[in-house]
Amino acid sequence: MTQGERNRAGAPNLGKVAVLMGGSSAEREISLLSGDAVLAALVRSGIDAHAFDPARRSLCALKDEGYSRVFIALHGRGGEDGTVQGLLETLGIPYTGSGVMASALAMDKWRTKMIWLSAGLPTPGYRLLAADTDWAAVFEDLGPTLFVKPAREGSSVGATKVDGADRAALAQAYAAAVQHDPLVLAEEFVGGEELTCAFVADQVLPLVRIVAPQGNYDYRHKYFSDETRYFCPSGLPQQQEREIQALVMRSSQLLGCRGWGRADLILRDDGRVSLLEMNTAPGMTGHSLVPMAARVAGIGFEDLVLRILAEACLDS
Repeated sequence: MTQGERNRAGAPNLGKVAVLMGGSSAEREISLLSGDAVLAALVRSGIDAHAFDPARRSLCALKDEGYSRVFIALHGRGGEDGTVQGLLETLGIPYTGSGVMASALAMDKWRTKMIWLSAGLPTPGYRLLAADTDWAAVFEDLGPTLFVKPAREGSSVGATKVDGADRAALAQAYAAAVQHDPLVLAEEFVGGEELTCAFVADQVLPLVRIVAPQGNYDYRHKYFSDETRYFCPSGLPQQQEREIQALVMRSSQLLGCRGWGRADLILRDDGRVSLLEMNTAPGMTGHSLVPMAARVAGIGFEDLVLRILAEACLDS
């Protein structure tokens, strides 16, 4: 018996699986990398898994072709924002990750912040921007350094750091962000170290501490740079790590997340922590943070993918 035959013989009965990847969002390139990695892991584990790109084929084919569950490896709008989840609910095909409402909320940084703030959870201050915004007033509210970002994009797409209360630079940053989303946020700059914390089902994974060149953890440094350094274990005191993990699980519960996810945070210079955003379909590339944390917890990549897939379900 070959290794592949042994894998198939011992594989859990999860039926025919579609790995949704690619799509039409600004994060298509990363989604293809994530999907390829997930698909390869499932095939190695003996799962009857197949690639499925919604930008190339109608999702209705999932029902026609007898798929019994879906691993969502799509990132960004059209895949991580509740739209695909809603269609899969209609088709009655269980899928990985959060349901319709939680996916839509987590994709929207503005509404995520409102929910967290209403529950007293810490997150940086912000302002919504428009073409007629008083730029000077934004700096008065948030300070001389801030980030401008589309409210419903991920992977730092369309995000710009603005320094020195430069009103012209703020206007330019808004113009860049609004190309991706009519809803644009300015967020106060919070000095400190970037952290991320993932969970799979009810298990919270170890924190990852991120040190990017010049503190600039942008699209390139997230996915294509070897200059960014990652520390897992994080090196934080055990009690502090447990408190941050508890905060992340509370933040995910408030949004209604399920299955798996990853929160991004800032450990401020004064020791306080601020929540930045929640990712309901995190990356699974060679630079991705959920597999990194899982390895430290003793969970290999194939096992991680199988655990996520086993959690696939419907809202109803």
